[in-house]
Amino acid sequence: MGASSSTEQPASAEQRELENIAASTGALPLLQKSFSNLSDPQTNAISVQTLQQCFHLCYEDPVCESQQKPESFPRLLDHLGSSIVDLFFLSEKGGINWLGFLGGYVKCCGRMSTSMSLNILLRIFAMAVKKLGLSSNLEFEPDDADCKIYGSLLPSDLLLLLWMCWAMLWNVRTLKSSERKGNLLLPDINHLVLSAVVACAEVDSSFDLWNCDIVGLDVQLPVGKFLNWAITTAPILSDCLTQYVNRRLQISVLAEDEAGSSESISGDMSPNASQALLLTRGRAWAISLAPRSTITEEILKLCFSADIVGTDENLLYRSSTHGKGLNRFWSNVEGYHGPLLVLISANSEDAYQDNNKARKWIIGALTQQGFENKDTFYGSSGNLYAISPIFHVFSPSGKEKNYVYSHLHPTGRVYESHPKPVGIAFGGTTTNERVFIDEDFAKLTVRHHAMDKTYQPGSLIPNQGFLPVEASISEVEVWGLGGKTAKEVQDSYKKREELFTEQRRKVDLKTFATWDDSPEKMMMDMMGDPNRVQREDR
Repeated sequence: MGASSSTEQPASAEQRELENIAASTGALPLLQKSFSNLSDPQTNAISVQTLQQCFHLCYEDPVCESQQKPESFPRLLDHLGSSIVDLFFLSEKGGINWLGFLGGYVKCCGRMSTSMSLNILLRIFAMAVKKLGLSSNLEFEPDDADCKIYGSLLPSDLLLLLWMCWAMLWNVRTLKSSERKGNLLLPDINHLVLSAVVACAEVDSSFDLWNCDIVGLDVQLPVGKFLNWAITTAPILSDCLTQYVNRRLQISVLAEDEAGSSESISGDMSPNASQALLLTRGRAWAISLAPRSTITEEILKLCFSADIVGTDENLLYRSSTHGKGLNRFWSNVEGYHGPLLVLISANSEDAYQDNNKARKWIIGALTQQGFENKDTFYGSSGNLYAISPIFHVFSPSGKEKNYVYSHLHPTGRVYESHPKPVGIAFGGTTTNERVFIDEDFAKLTVRHHAMDKTYQPGSLIPNQGFLPVEASISEVEVWGLGGKTAKEVQDSYKKREELFTEQRRKVDLKTFATWDDSPEKMMMDMMGDPNRVQREDR
């Protein structure tokens, strides 16, 4: 075992410190088992080639959802394992000993800040690009403890970097321990790349977000601005490296029946398998990269499911399937007490275009609880999202708590001098909602963030001005993210409501004592002579 050498001679202070750091992450038992399995018993060290093969990632012909597919990406993944080993695991003459193995793990996967973990991810990417023989504009200070980075990224570089992170997660969640190769599906993540481009580069208002060639876009993204964008928009991006390293070490130790919960993907791997839905794999992954919350794991399950189209238990409502309108919406989401993700696809005409072409965009809202029929705002937390053509997340500002508004027509005919709006809203105030869906699910109104103090400021749609934007709704989806428990509770609620409804429809004739008391006798008397005066029995 990796720690066996320490039983023969007292452990040094450096070794004890590294073991304590590894223990704080919970990975020390895994490191000891994997070192014992990978090391040579004679030298008590791991050869560089063995460790590189352990971290090797190979997908020969990935399936891509988008039309932009750099041919160099599969070859880039071939150099991922060697880049990790060369950067962090110190090798001596006999190979990588226990101290070098511990130190390498702590350097790349130990507890550190988000910015530092992103720096490490960029270093691995730059090393893999260098091994591939391509040029990179990233420069590092190797002697600096904080590993300062200089230079910039191209949009095509960022696309490769994000896909590299996706490939590591895909391998962690879909590949069995007995399999060395598998299929890789690359999602369409242009909305994430464009988010970084708009945040980091200087682009004018004429920049066309809908018809943009990411691979051929020649703009420089300064690495400092990119790190700021990643920390605010995708802070969990760097977690993929730790998960990947741990998973590969688990596979080197555990047998097939003990290798964890990953399962091989065997569903529909065609590029258009999930494109019919608003929540594609790429959009779901972008949402999961936002600050970690209770729904992160549920979103990731959708990302790496065998067939996202077949996840009927999570898709509670879809307007094109269940019908448009607030009543149809309510009949499908009522009784669900858990986090909900609402996606709205709409289109508005661009007045600045000569051809008056309709521009489609997608926005979203996350609620931490189910919908309630109220004429006031409610909720404990939530997020707003600009999803397509550009991604951005708007977290709560902490100033107000107007997270959700959902109001149906009152059941009783009661006169109201100032009736409350009927529909669904997120943020803002009553009659000045930041996002409002009318009761017919036909029109969507998006107002300027100045009207809203609940969510962070920013544009939900491209080129949004101060005036409200009214758009035609083309699709609405609601995804339940409360897990199996929330769905089971909703199913039992629906069955109970159906039972009550069926009972109210039935009339038990046995409850009436005689023919004179029966409803049939009453109806026949009314049809015979409705004006006949009847004596009331007292």
